[in-house]
Amino acid sequence: MAQAFTKAMARNIFYGGTVFFFLVLLALTFQTHREWPELDNRQAINDVVTLGKKVWEDNNCVGCHSLLGEGAYFAPELGNVYTRLGSVEAIKGFIMSRPKEGIPGRRSMPQFNLSEEELTAIAEFLKYVAGINTAGWPPNIKG
Repeated sequence: MAQAFTKAMARNIFYGGTVFFFLVLLALTFQTHREWPELDNRQAINDVVTLGKKVWEDNNCVGCHSLLGEGAYFAPELGNVYTRLGSVEAIKGFIMSRPKEGIPGRRSMPQFNLSEEELTAIAEFLKYVAGINTAGWPPNIKG
């Protein structure tokens, strides 16, 4: 019953394992591409949405908020903020209403003093993001 472990056996295990895991990789790649959501709102990208993305990046919004699950979890997820608030004007109003100084003992969003153009752009960017097919993310409406 005791059999010596030979080089040929080790080589066969190596090659067999390599082929097996390569086939697993191919199967998972195929399944991922089959499940990949269609980018159905690409036509919604325009100069205003692009400026909104730039405002998002320049003000480091991702330092506190997450967007489609990526970013910090200090403040709410913003992937569905347009769905929650219902309009571009509501998003702009919320951003403009932020206090200039923090509220003691509470996390609060700072006032960024954005121009009207930047406010519209960030709100349009968040509207665009709300239109992305995220397969149910975030899991609840509150983000």
